[in-house]
Amino acid sequence: MGTTAIERPVSGGATEVRRRRGMGLGALVVVLVAVAALSLAVGARALSPAEVWHGLFAGPDPDQRLTEIRLIVRTVRVPRTVLAIVAGIALGVGGALIQGYTRNPIADTGLLGVNSGASFAVVSVIAVFGLSDPFQYVWFAFLGAAVAGVVVFGLASIGRGAGNPLTLALAGQGITVFLAAMTTAVALSDQKSLNALRFWNAGSVAGVGFDVIWPVTAFIAVGLVLALITLPAINLLNLGDDVARGLGVNIGLSRAVGIVAITLLAGAATAACGPIAFLGLMVAHVARYLTGPDYRWLVPYAGLLGAVVLLVCDIVGRLVVRPGELEAGVVVALLGAPFFAVLVWRGKFKEA
Repeated sequence: MGTTAIERPVSGGATEVRRRRGMGLGALVVVLVAVAALSLAVGARALSPAEVWHGLFAGPDPDQRLTEIRLIVRTVRVPRTVLAIVAGIALGVGGALIQGYTRNPIADTGLLGVNSGASFAVVSVIAVFGLSDPFQYVWFAFLGAAVAGVVVFGLASIGRGAGNPLTLALAGQGITVFLAAMTTAVALSDQKSLNALRFWNAGSVAGVGFDVIWPVTAFIAVGLVLALITLPAINLLNLGDDVARGLGVNIGLSRAVGIVAITLLAGAATAACGPIAFLGLMVAHVARYLTGPDYRWLVPYAGLLGAVVLLVCDIVGRLVVRPGELEAGVVVALLGAPFFAVLVWRGKFKEA
């Protein structure tokens, strides 16, 4: 009887593998800190390391130039850097989880309909209530994402194909198409909603304050805790439902907890910065290449990679069209679309 990918001995021994993976995590943390520092310095107005340090830690200063630097660093660049890190971790972990639970290598968090649910909620409340402040409609976006995720999971849990990854993917696709059509209908009937949707749908980490970031981070933290709890079960589920059931995994409960975690992570991140496509898809594959199929390592790698990639894309967006900016979601999509095409092409090539 053959061994599975998780059970197969690895050259160099398990201790050496864990050591290398641990060193890799440490290296990613260092890279993340370096990119975050760069994010504080780069923008329409470039700042030196000394100016960034002053902006972060100095008190009030009579010098108007130094006062402007403090305002730029503390009210503009620190919030967007923190949001990029938090949202990147959430989308990276969510992307790895959804691929694990659906056993679909091209799955993304948008598969659960959370992006379309958030978009529909945003345009609806803007059209009905005339909201314009992100702090006002971010909660409706999160609610829309959560409801969409629950509906998709509910539809996938009934009928003959209940709990099947293919059923979950089909239910998610159906809800996504339906909500996208409804979003377009509402936006086209209300000019204010259409204008808001144009900006929000681009996916940006700019212009959001800590009054939004901290509450969103709380939901993401809960999602991360649930994700960590489910990691051993995902490894077993990827051996097949029958094997997992035989090893004592409560498949229904495990998938339910996983879907809740994914909805919290992707829903909160989408509510704060709009839909950012392909990020979770890309970093999950890179993490799998670096760590192998063990989700106890794959998921932390995916989270850190998600934060690094989103920060880098945000920095690139600030530089390529200076003094203007290109939204981070647009830059991620420019990277992710060819990445997705290569995945599909390689899959077809291997089948041939």
